[in-house]
Amino acid sequence: MRGSLKIMRVAGIDIAIHYTWIFALIIITWSLEGYFSQSHSWSVTVSWLAGFLSAVLLFFSVLLHELAHSLVAQSRGLPVTSITLFIFGGVSNLSEEPKSPGLEFWMAFVGPLTSVLLGLIFWGIWYLATGEPLLPLLSSSAVGKGTFVVAILGYLAFINLALAVFNLLPGFPLDGGRVLRSILWKTSGSLSWATNIATLIGRLFGWAFIGLGVFLFFRFGDFLSAVWIGIIGVFLMSAAENARQEVMVRENLSDVKVTQVMELNTETVDQRLTVAELVRDFFLSRRRRAIPIAEGDRIIGMVSISDVRKLPQEQWETATVARIMSREPLYTVKPEDTLDHAMKLIAQNDLNQVPVLDQGKLVGILTRANLINFLHLKQELGMKGGRNVRGPSSSNP
Repeated sequence: MRGSLKIMRVAGIDIAIHYTWIFALIIITWSLEGYFSQSHSWSVTVSWLAGFLSAVLLFFSVLLHELAHSLVAQSRGLPVTSITLFIFGGVSNLSEEPKSPGLEFWMAFVGPLTSVLLGLIFWGIWYLATGEPLLPLLSSSAVGKGTFVVAILGYLAFINLALAVFNLLPGFPLDGGRVLRSILWKTSGSLSWATNIATLIGRLFGWAFIGLGVFLFFRFGDFLSAVWIGIIGVFLMSAAENARQEVMVRENLSDVKVTQVMELNTETVDQRLTVAELVRDFFLSRRRRAIPIAEGDRIIGMVSISDVRKLPQEQWETATVARIMSREPLYTVKPEDTLDHAMKLIAQNDLNQVPVLDQGKLVGILTRANLINFLHLKQELGMKGGRNVRGPSSSNP
């Protein structure tokens, strides 16, 4: 996720925070400060500290929730590149989607289960300190009881149980929606149909949250809660549609080989070429946006327009391509790889093109534009899936 900062690494998974997480931390801290100051006779400083610690521990709980998803995925051979905390919680970034409904079910279900376990652990400690049973805690009125530490534990117990309930709502892409999709996928055998149904329900929940926000504003004048709930509703609707489109794109590309779409251009340049010569002879004259750098028969790098733009123009005449090129290890694909695999590689690494190598030899270039043009053509032709795509072994759009 762009705009993210890596803060640690757990079990081989990068943990990052998105800049929007800062806004969430501030808003939640401010809200909880008001709550704690009303339910206790604490000073402003103590109330702010309680709100801040509660907000940080809330996101730590969200991180554990996402780690549960990721560790289950890793245990089933599904690579997880990172976990990012952002304004609406957290997201696990998988290299690929689950290939079976059973795997998706357990990956999705373990998240809310982790939140329930965390809620029960915090409630257990809270109960030992207060003697209060579970049901009063669920009303949230009991959260403010007890000392500084006990009050925070009460909030964490309540919020983790609330997060579990929220995430189990059967609307995609919430965990409950993924559980529902896995069940529909298993019973129907169609991932597309299951995704469409789960997405529709997810959008309905999005509208319901927006409606609830409007109701809270006009009925109780609770502007902050109304806006927050409304934003969550908009996010659910947008996330559901984006997830649906992602599945549709993946299905359109899953049976098409790179060799059918790649550009048959095997031209390379020497790293000793000046940047000015590169721009004049390749980027401008031949309309190239990127070109591999070769040393003998071996590809040692790539240079693109974005690489050139990082160098001041007055240095183009003297600087060589070796100074600005992206070096090994390079991201590459094979002719027999699927476009689905290539698209993930390009998207996850924010690339515009990748070399296509066959047994180490350059046979073509696959660009982001190739993928987009291919999808547009299929859409115009009204084609679904990739099974009926046949033709020459490669093309040059």
